[in-house]
Amino acid sequence: MRYKVQCELGYEVTAEEGSPFVFNIEAQQGGRQAVVEERLTFSQDLTPERFTMPESGNRYLRVHAGKGDLTVRYEATVELSPEKAVPAAVAEVPPGRLPLEVLTHTLPSRYVESDLLQGFALKEFGGLPGGYDRVVAVCNWIYDHIDYTAGSSDEHTSARDTLVQREGVCRDFAHLAIAFLRGLGIPARFVSAYAWRLSPPDFHAVVEAWLEGPEGGAWFMFDPTRKAAADGMVRMGVGRDAAEVAFCTPYGAVNCGKPEVSIEALTRDGDADLTTAAVTLATV
Repeated sequence: MRYKVQCELGYEVTAEEGSPFVFNIEAQQGGRQAVVEERLTFSQDLTPERFTMPESGNRYLRVHAGKGDLTVRYEATVELSPEKAVPAAVAEVPPGRLPLEVLTHTLPSRYVESDLLQGFALKEFGGLPGGYDRVVAVCNWIYDHIDYTAGSSDEHTSARDTLVQREGVCRDFAHLAIAFLRGLGIPARFVSAYAWRLSPPDFHAVVEAWLEGPEGGAWFMFDPTRKAAADGMVRMGVGRDAAEVAFCTPYGAVNCGKPEVSIEALTRDGDADLTTAAVTLATV
């Protein structure tokens, strides 16, 4: 499956000395996601400093923009080779067998108060058979009980807030799913992505849960919003929650415009499946 992704970000830097920016907008490279070609341009004459996180594969770049307008454009052609497994063959991994590197994704984090929501998660989902179907049950509960409402949350909204308010956007759906899964002892993490067929087009947030498939342990992807197919996600960043995968972090006096995002399927096998596919795109 081959996709073309694009984004354009616009900013006004108002500080006389300019402002540093850190971006995480480039497609991850490795495993079941291969960047065939890509191009990054700035409206100012800037040379980015780059760093790829070895554990996550997140590709960060930093620039120091001068005062005035800044436009950032990124486009790439990306090949996805998702591994699909029969849902019944995907099981949970007991705590004693979890890889040490995924244990941090069983703990509370900035926007995911899994310790405070554990009681609710156990009462609602603890009696269900473990495995892929229990993760789907968590996502289904969120889809059925949380209204997807644009503008209903902000950068301070946490998983507990979303459960109380019963509304949010993709970021909030993902945080609440992660909180419930961690409360059940299932490692879960936040994923930012370009999402095929997402309407309206934007950066999208989904969830990966560490489960055991026929080929062993892997991060399997889920979208509690049901707005995009898991096998049509071009991953940008993964982390404990949204605090670790912001597409842009400016430092200083900056006015931000609305991102323009698009993704086009150049080649694709089959139709989108929003509910039943057990899909992994992760490199580990």
